[in-house]
Amino acid sequence: MMMKSLIVVLAAAAVALADHEDVGQPLRAITRISSPHSELVQGNLTFTQLPDGKVRVEGVVLGMTHGLYGMHVHEKGDITGGCLSTGGHFNPEHKNHGHPNDEDRHVGDLGNLEFDENRIGRVDFVDSKICLSGPHSILGRAIVLHEKADDFGRSSHPDSKKTGNAGGRVACGVIGIL
Repeated sequence: MMMKSLIVVLAAAAVALADHEDVGQPLRAITRISSPHSELVQGNLTFTQLPDGKVRVEGVVLGMTHGLYGMHVHEKGDITGGCLSTGGHFNPEHKNHGHPNDEDRHVGDLGNLEFDENRIGRVDFVDSKICLSGPHSILGRAIVLHEKADDFGRSSHPDSKKTGNAGGRVACGVIGIL
């Protein structure tokens, strides 16, 4: 009886997966970004896996003063200790920190988010390193917004090649399937 149940469950899963692929629905994820210390910083980002394997990142974050702030995917989707419990930058290839267009960069290096005079940060870009499945999947990991601009590993500061010298963690959110 248990074997029959297992076969039925596996068959249903295969049909569901085939239906998903036949419809051509892209894999999507979402994160709700907020600050553990303030209600001022909040927003949503969506992630859509494109047919070529790249991921489109879109959304709006509110609350930071005018300027640039480093934004990275971190290793862990653990926000029980605020943004500090998210671990380091997601870097499965063990590379130096870099610019999103660099070949030699952390998978989680997403560059800077610019906030305007109205404290609004708009996100709309495509990234070739992150993905929503496979070894570089960002599902279950965290997005972290830092207190300073990312220097892309190009300064002489000791933290530049490790973190982009972007400073402390201001806001974060766990990336989940949509």
